[in-house]
Amino acid sequence: MKDWIAFWDSPHSIYVNARHREAHYLKIAEDITRYVPVEGYVLDYGCGDALHADMPAALAHRLILCEAAPGVRAKLLERFADNPKILVIAPEQIDQLEDRSLDLIVMHSVAQYLTPEEFGDLLMLFRALLKPDGLLVLGDIIPKHVSALTDALSLLRFAREEGFFFAALLGLLRTTFSRYRQLRSQLGLARYDRDEMLNILTRAGFWATTAERNIGHNQARVTYLGRLSPRKD
Repeated sequence: MKDWIAFWDSPHSIYVNARHREAHYLKIAEDITRYVPVEGYVLDYGCGDALHADMPAALAHRLILCEAAPGVRAKLLERFADNPKILVIAPEQIDQLEDRSLDLIVMHSVAQYLTPEEFGDLLMLFRALLKPDGLLVLGDIIPKHVSALTDALSLLRFAREEGFFFAALLGLLRTTFSRYRQLRSQLGLARYDRDEMLNILTRAGFWATTAERNIGHNQARVTYLGRLSPRKD
């Protein structure tokens, strides 16, 4: 994880231009907001730049943005300094949160960078932090059959919809020779098929299911929902 944190904290070309970065984070914010309970206490773990965190924060009583990359975290502190609903913390500050204090925990596009041991430890932490009726949302889980080509095609479809298609083509070419591609080749990305992920969540004490749609633009990846007790629908 240390190498990935250093990558995301450095200048990189994952977002091909400003329009891509804006559309990416707006889509994520819109999708996360659908899970936010009114006046709820929410943790977004590994939030990244979170350009539009004010959207879920508007519904919540408190939105906690947890980010490991120091440079990214500093920008979050500056961006949301005037928003009293948003608290920005580092992962080591999670221990300061009270058990059973959160209505919603979101971890989007983070699990692929974690070892199975790190992932398991986080699930146990999340289980302790959630209220009995709380919800865990794990977004962007990569199934084992999904390749880099699938991700590229999904990006191009998104780029066409959002008006940065030709920039995306050039960006994909740059990524081929980038530090991201090197890290992905050296370290790999963790992948989980549906049954495997449901079993992992069950062993961690969650009643788990898949969401109808993945958070974000890439619908080849999967969002999973976990609760401490089954819903009474």
